[in-house]
Amino acid sequence: MCRQFPVVCALSPLVRCSLQATLVAVSLLGSSALAQTRKTEVSIRGDTFLINGKLTYEGRFWQGQRIEGLLMNSRMVQATFDDLNPKTVSMWAYPDTKKYDADRNTREFVAALPEYRRHGLLAFTINLQGGSPQGYSRVQPWHNSAITQTGELRPEYMQRFSLILDQADQLGMVAILGIFYFGQDERLKDEEAVKQAVDNTVRWVLERGYRNVLLEINNESNVRYDHPILKPDRVHELIERAKSISRDGRRLLVSTSYGGGTVPKENVVRAADFLLIHGNGQDKPEKITELVKATRSVPGYRPMPIVNNEDDHFDFDRPDNNFVASIRQYCSWGFFDYRMKDEAFDSGYQSVPVNWGISSDRKRAFFEKLKEITGN
Repeated sequence: MCRQFPVVCALSPLVRCSLQATLVAVSLLGSSALAQTRKTEVSIRGDTFLINGKLTYEGRFWQGQRIEGLLMNSRMVQATFDDLNPKTVSMWAYPDTKKYDADRNTREFVAALPEYRRHGLLAFTINLQGGSPQGYSRVQPWHNSAITQTGELRPEYMQRFSLILDQADQLGMVAILGIFYFGQDERLKDEEAVKQAVDNTVRWVLERGYRNVLLEINNESNVRYDHPILKPDRVHELIERAKSISRDGRRLLVSTSYGGGTVPKENVVRAADFLLIHGNGQDKPEKITELVKATRSVPGYRPMPIVNNEDDHFDFDRPDNNFVASIRQYCSWGFFDYRMKDEAFDSGYQSVPVNWGISSDRKRAFFEKLKEITGN
């Protein structure tokens, strides 16, 4: 095994065994055979999402509003979090063990997925470079990246992604898989490395036969990226690049996202398969209404899904909130929950270490509202 897959031998025994099995399966079966074993396939028809050829939440209406075809989601970008910086890793210690454990973090996320699904959650956002483990951060000295300086994929990270995608596939769930995050993108040495990371990510997904993945090139392309190709004026080049890669006649559905309240630019609208917007900073539901309407007015727009996959506004007990405003515009909505000031371990899904359970009042309020709206 070490002669065939030398990088595997540097990993821990548990991770090495699981990764060896995956590598052997890929090498022996090929992507076509692997794809036949997968259970979940996401597709798009007009402005709707389908899973295995059927509209999501098929036949569901809530308060007269059509829900079928939407993709309710939650931001879970720390599901593979690790810190390769020995100077900062102690910041993420679990309260019980007083140390951080990346494999425990992923295992607990995977174990939580069935409960999310029972409440009607069909999708979640994960990212090869994570997100701010503090919710919001001005600087990011930690090093959380599944991507090397030259654009290769780190196998220990990708094994964690495999565990997540395998579980999601079994449950009929979709992963919105992001590649880059601002504050970590500068760890890639140049534009060629960025392109290599896109190519390697797309091929990794396709070669393993995953059909339950939507690709997000980068989180909030209009926020603090170092490489020009990841910024708004050029990010469509990477969307087109990702779309151009196929395997057995199949390609990924691709987009990128923007910061809170930002209307997508025309170049992305024309290139993307679906549109990603964020509700951060939009403290009144009517702002979400305006954002979705403005997005549909961008030149190049045609019937295509619009997904709000990051919104840190809640008020789920009120009749009008960002969640409700979004779906009333037939736009899917995504819960962004982080640990706020003076909150403890049970709060927040983006703050590390994470309690992946439905373990706080805010989490419970979201999942109960989700359950009500989706009819689960």
